Amino acid sequence: QVQLVESGGGLVQPGGSLRLSCSASGGASGTNTMAWFRRPPGKEREFVAAIRRSDGHPKYAGAVKGRFTISRDKTKNTVHLQMNNLQDDDTAVYYCEAASSSWIDGYMSREEGYESWGQGTQVTVSS
Repeated sequence: QVQLVESGGGLVQPGGSLRLSCSASGGASGTNTMAWFRRPPGKEREFVAAIRRSDGHPKYAGAVKGRFTISRDKTKNTVHLQMNNLQDDDTAVYYCEAASSSWIDGYMSREEGYESWGQGTQVTVSS
């Protein structure tokens, strides 16, 4: 069983930046694809970004492409989400999720493909 712990959330003004981190423990075999999802207030959880362990291939939701960057440190089994030019609509609880499968691009954004997730970290964008 993979345990995931997110960190780095907080309050930031519009246009600001934050860097989220997710530390995974319990075995690298359960983290072949790692992703960030988020749940905005009053809305369903939605895909943000994902990355494959094997080749580092990233995938982004359209709303964050060009502003967010996902990366991972395989030696530490950690994934990061650099978020720049944050907007009010980015306010949400951000969840780190992990999959034992190395998903093809088309499946990386599907939440049903992930078996483990963390408790979430709050990101609030407000002036």
